Amino acid sequence: MKSNPDARTRPARHVPERTCVTCRRVKPKRDLIRIVRTATAGVVADETGKTAGRGAYLCKTRTCWDDPARVNRLEYVLRTKLTPQDKQRLEEYRARLSVKESSGDQR
Repeated sequence: MKSNPDARTRPARHVPERTCVTCRRVKPKRDLIRIVRTATAGVVADETGKTAGRGAYLCKTRTCWDDPARVNRLEYVLRTKLTPQDKQRLEEYRARLSVKESSGDQR
């Protein structure tokens, strides 16, 4: 005799979690932005989360991106010294991020 499939409840799906290197909050992976050190391009923001390389995660909030200690923490976690070009790329991404956040809040 088969059991009724509707009578069974499905277990909750596993949601991967990561920790923001700035505020140290644990959040779902999709709510964070991955910063990755690549072999060829240096340190870049990885929106897909699939770029090969050593990664660190930051919240999408402006406070985490504006924290002055962020650079030191990224250098420690990524095990590299951020070049001026790396810092410039991250600042450009931060500027685009704040535009996305403000346009996304208008509902």
